Amino acid sequence: MSEDVWSAQDTTPDEIDAALRHLLRERHAADRSLAPARVLNLIVVADRAWKGEVANRLERVGRYQASRTILCSVEEKRQTLDAVAVMRYDESPGGSLSVMHEQVEIDVGPEHLSRLDTIIDPVLVPGLTTLLWVPQGHQEAIDALLPMTDVILLDSDDDEDVGPALARASKLQGSVYVVDLAWLRTTPWRERLASSFDLPDRRVGLREVREVAVRHRPTSTASATLLAGWLASRLGWEPAPLSAADGGELHAQARRNGDQIKVILTPHDQEMPGLGGVTVGWRGCCALSLDRAQGGLCAQEKCGDGTEQTWQVLGSSRGEGRILGEGVRQALLRDSTYAPALTAARGFRP
Repeated sequence: MSEDVWSAQDTTPDEIDAALRHLLRERHAADRSLAPARVLNLIVVADRAWKGEVANRLERVGRYQASRTILCSVEEKRQTLDAVAVMRYDESPGGSLSVMHEQVEIDVGPEHLSRLDTIIDPVLVPGLTTLLWVPQGHQEAIDALLPMTDVILLDSDDDEDVGPALARASKLQGSVYVVDLAWLRTTPWRERLASSFDLPDRRVGLREVREVAVRHRPTSTASATLLAGWLASRLGWEPAPLSAADGGELHAQARRNGDQIKVILTPHDQEMPGLGGVTVGWRGCCALSLDRAQGGLCAQEKCGDGTEQTWQVLGSSRGEGRILGEGVRQALLRDSTYAPALTAARGFRP
């Protein structure tokens, strides 16, 4: 991978834009097999102390990296703009077509956040979907950039108070499409649960579910609540507020056609963010459990006649290292199940 670099101190947005255009002209003139990627703008606003961590996470995005990434690094007491523009490309042998990806780092101060739109607008590639990610929650920056944003990336698991986190995601849905990393952490579990009940004789059990237990990392309560919300929205349950029980568990009694469904969220000691296991029980003392295991998930089924089966579900988890890349990919897709799941999850966390 090769790169061309431009940098300047005390610069302006127009100078940054001119530098990007110059880098593009120069590189394309030198090698006409190179073309700029033109799919997605990604704007990232992060504290300077977090810039290294954010950069590392962006590197792990892999093939889902944005066409142009604009990283705004917020530094206390800064009043001027410093910038670095990098154009990366792979010079393929034989003249085959390759694409160029651009990354811009702009050092800004807190006083720039309320007018960040005037800084970012000249640097965006026009006509592309624009994704905004503000991991430290600089609300001034979000307010300034929201009118030019198509998709916002957030992580409801970052907030210790799940209720306000889900309310924020719901409010943002009125303006932009929301990609929630807490929701994406539930994807393998939703896929496996759905496929486990896909057989006609098993599907009958969905109408007779009596208990759902979700085991999760203590910092991933939002993911667990969203999974419960997904089940509630898909199966027609009426959610009820969760209440605290012994051991940090949260309990609720959802309803469907007069029947009660017990919902239990249990903190689970694990290194990986997200869920550690899910158990669905239905009438007749039947239950299906999925739990994290090396190489995938361990599935266990108990039937009403006392028989048990255990098997391995291989390759289920995408891993936390790939979750941001999946978030960037989802910016170009539309998940119709998230909004109703979020609404139901808010019923569990009013």
